[in-house]
Amino acid sequence: MLHQSIPLPRDIQRPKEQILVNITPQETRVAVLEDSIVQELHVERAASRGIVGNIYLGQVKRVLPGMQSAFIEIGLERAAFLHIADVLEQRQHPTEPQRIEKMLFEGQTVLVQVIKDPIGTKGARLSTQISLAGRFLVHLPQEEHIGISQKIESEAERHSLKARLEKLLPPETPRGYIIRTSAETASNDELQADIEYLSKLWADIRHKSQHLPAQSLLYEDLPLAVRVLRDMVSDTTEHVIVDSTENYSRMVEFAEQYVQSSVRKIERYSGERPLFELFSIEAEIDKALSRRVNLKFGGYLIIDQTEAMTTIDVNTGGFVGNRNFDETIFKTNLEATQAIARQLRLRNLGGIIIVDFIDMDNEEHQTAVLTEVAKALARDRTRVTLNGFTSLGLVEITRKRTRESLAHVLCEPCPTCQGRGEIKTAQTVCYEVQREIVREARQFDAKGYRILAAQPVIDMFLDEESQSLAMLVDFIGKPISLSVESTYTQEQFDVVLL
Repeated sequence: MLHQSIPLPRDIQRPKEQILVNITPQETRVAVLEDSIVQELHVERAASRGIVGNIYLGQVKRVLPGMQSAFIEIGLERAAFLHIADVLEQRQHPTEPQRIEKMLFEGQTVLVQVIKDPIGTKGARLSTQISLAGRFLVHLPQEEHIGISQKIESEAERHSLKARLEKLLPPETPRGYIIRTSAETASNDELQADIEYLSKLWADIRHKSQHLPAQSLLYEDLPLAVRVLRDMVSDTTEHVIVDSTENYSRMVEFAEQYVQSSVRKIERYSGERPLFELFSIEAEIDKALSRRVNLKFGGYLIIDQTEAMTTIDVNTGGFVGNRNFDETIFKTNLEATQAIARQLRLRNLGGIIIVDFIDMDNEEHQTAVLTEVAKALARDRTRVTLNGFTSLGLVEITRKRTRESLAHVLCEPCPTCQGRGEIKTAQTVCYEVQREIVREARQFDAKGYRILAAQPVIDMFLDEESQSLAMLVDFIGKPISLSVESTYTQEQFDVVLL
């Protein structure tokens, strides 16, 4: 049985960071470095930009009363999914449950925002509660209350920020806002600029919704290079280095208008060596796609990503402690905690993550490892929950998934193994070929047979399986010839009737 969720510390001191932005016409890549070590990687491709945050004038395709959900057409290849929990009226009155079939009907147009990208075979997930992110505020134009980020813990500060915002809000505008953590250091002028920007944005969206046809895109979130300034730059950011002159100008222009404190941090890189190569980011990307992650003192992690969850296995490997075996296990698990948290950010792994630490009998060791995991996860920008050790010694982590993982963005299933991670041995294929010939011999009266297969399979027939092939020739009473087909994978073969 899982333990209760363990709270993550909120007073974690973040080290100084650098943000590198590498831009080509086809792709934007962002790397976040802390103490020269890559902590996050973000990739956005022009041909497949994420759509989280986009607002559409959707059209109800089908209502599913049994699932209390609906499919909404928003102009994408697959219909998007709207659950009743994400319908504004239901969120505003959770104690008065309503039926989705009473709220939506087929053909109806509805204003929706994407809260999860299409992932795998699943369509995008939608909400009818619109939220527009600014630098210091998130505007909820359909709401009337002011919320405050949970990371702002001081009651006096929370009260002060709320009072300041209430004074700045014009009486005629929607008053639904969430105050972001970055607002703690914002001046009244900066908050006022955010309010004006978000109000204008909402007015523009409403105007489009009244004049554009169903399934139209009404608002598209900022490109990754500019979102960096809005969402990632903080007091701990020393530099934002970008290698594109055009995008440098665009980022400076955005910063001057909305994030003035960030203007001096933006730097244009014009060196001869590629930016990511200079900081060894390319090598880190390769490592982030590997199944095995080596730890400093000889231990290692094995990370397997499946459709339902991600599993992380911790191993001692070649690490030998100075004291005893229990101490070796403890030190390996402690070292693994930082590596695991970093890999979740690097690879953008979301959903359920199961960590199989090396078994520890000492409860103090277990507590110490969980404490370190909580500290390491607290640095994550994405919402994370942590549960204690189960009776089987596993730790469950959940991490909010809003976009594809790094591996899903950069890779595709292997055409040889179809994503299994394994292929049949040459010997296994030899036996399949022989069974196929027996089947063919019973159905057709051919003069002979020719085996077309990959080189390793033919080599196996000529060497280790030569005797079994000779026995097969005697059994069917027909000659069998061999031919190498260089374009075949090891599992592919054909039996040709002569």
